[in-house]
Amino acid sequence: MQQVALNNCDKAMPTIGMGTVLSSRPEADPSEIMKSALLEAIKAGYRHFDTAFIYQSEKPLGEAIVEALHHCLIKSRDELFITTKLWCTFAQRDQIVDACKLSLRELQLDYVDMYLIHHPLRVSEKIQKFPVPKEIIHPLDIKGVWEGMEECKNLGLTKGIGVSNFSSKKLEELLSVAKIPPTINQVEMNPIWQQKELREFCKAKGIHITAYSPLGAYNTIWGDNRVMECDVLTQIAKSKGKTIAQVALRWIYEQGVSLVVKSLNKERMKENLQIFDWSLSQQDLEKISELPQHKGFTMASLFGPHDFVLQLDAEI
Repeated sequence: MQQVALNNCDKAMPTIGMGTVLSSRPEADPSEIMKSALLEAIKAGYRHFDTAFIYQSEKPLGEAIVEALHHCLIKSRDELFITTKLWCTFAQRDQIVDACKLSLRELQLDYVDMYLIHHPLRVSEKIQKFPVPKEIIHPLDIKGVWEGMEECKNLGLTKGIGVSNFSSKKLEELLSVAKIPPTINQVEMNPIWQQKELREFCKAKGIHITAYSPLGAYNTIWGDNRVMECDVLTQIAKSKGKTIAQVALRWIYEQGVSLVVKSLNKERMKENLQIFDWSLSQQDLEKISELPQHKGFTMASLFGPHDFVLQLDAEI
């Protein structure tokens, strides 16, 4: 597994991570399904796992790590890179350390490797369902919240701190008050939503980008099949004897971006790792760079089309 050296984090991150959000709720116990999938992922070679409080996957991930250690699938917890995220209902200065500790208890870990602010907004009540009432959505106190994130790092609860779904504008606000600059910005990115301007901004500021929904997040409330049914990617895949997914993931990797994939299928888990011993041609890259662009995830699709949320979605 290739690794990425990160600023303000003393541990390298595996380039490909395994996502842990279930896009649909199966009839069987979702925790057991997730735990089994995570153990298969460890067997396949994954060492980076991406979770979040809201995914309800911290507990099964923690159980999978315990079991992997017990069965010697890994020698120590240090072999793994674990990312989790601060949920919006805890996005206040005095709640952040406790929220991180809550995640650590669920994960059965002493520390995580990366702790991210999940969204650039605060929700003032426990969310019962999505979308949420506009009265409980508020702007993020970036200075106060980031101080809490820095405290988590200084206390050794996390090795690195970063953000998710932040625009260049929000990153500028954060950088103006941060004592420890953010290490990562995790955002939607794939050949149909290439994030060129944001990538250039983050590169200039030393912030590494991790791509989620690298294959378009088909079967989610915001995803679609534009990536997997893209004619250009299909033609490139056929010419190289690769899958469409492998071409999309390789393209992301060649942009200097790490990525989080998700599959419960053992064979696809393995295929998603097989992107390092070949490359795209300059002609391939040019064709992909000309693809029409379409943003998949919007905060409005999750929280509701409220004015403040739409304003956040409009930022680059």
